[in-house]
Amino acid sequence: MCELLAMSANTPTDLCFSFTGLTRRGGDTGPHRDGWGVAFYEGKGVRAFHDSDASANSRLAEVVQTHPIKSEVAICHIRQANVGDICLANTHPFMRELWGRYWVFAHNGQLSAFQASEGFYEPVGSTDSEALFCDILNHLRRYCHRDTTTEEIVDRLVRLSRAYASEGVFNLLLSNGDWLFTYCTTKMASITRRAPFGPARLKDADVTVDFESQTTPDDIVSVIVTEPLTTDESWDIYCPGEWRLWRKGEVVTSGVDKPDA
Repeated sequence: MCELLAMSANTPTDLCFSFTGLTRRGGDTGPHRDGWGVAFYEGKGVRAFHDSDASANSRLAEVVQTHPIKSEVAICHIRQANVGDICLANTHPFMRELWGRYWVFAHNGQLSAFQASEGFYEPVGSTDSEALFCDILNHLRRYCHRDTTTEEIVDRLVRLSRAYASEGVFNLLLSNGDWLFTYCTTKMASITRRAPFGPARLKDADVTVDFESQTTPDDIVSVIVTEPLTTDESWDIYCPGEWRLWRKGEVVTSGVDKPDA
């Protein structure tokens, strides 16, 4: 399986600390050595980096770790290949345009029997994950429009996720730059950091940061991951079937879904 990392914040924030911890799991402290990628929203634009090499040994990952790219929404993925070759086209997160916005998607899991319906969006690579992403966007393009409310879109995403989850493991990160939708069938955890800020230490690297020195009292930063990244903080563990919609670092709405039998 792969590992996911996302951030939702109320002010542009860098991901250097969390990204450093995650990259060690890509071929050093973990087996996810089959490529990695990260996407940072900057307004309506996206700054994306992908590499088919292990993140623990990637010079490009070193650049991202040490270059504080500020973003309110970011999505990251390290891959342990199940379906599809190890190549750049198969590295997450995947990105497409819909209704004048870039949508970014990353998936942890496997749906071996999944068959995407035909539509406007087609996968470039050979992963079931990218096929899922295209299937989601084709569904939204067919049944929604640019003025459809977020509530309606999320309702459809929940129903789609329930159907996908009935076929296998489906842990999801999806954003259009305004909000971040997360869905868990097996493993996912989150932490929301706000004043008063304190120090945190990574599990996978000898790195400690004092968030108080890097933030203001008004900052709210939430991190969503497959497995907790720090040793000295209390992480909130998702239940199987739980979904949450994040915006500006806060949970806007959430629920616990039961996959179809």
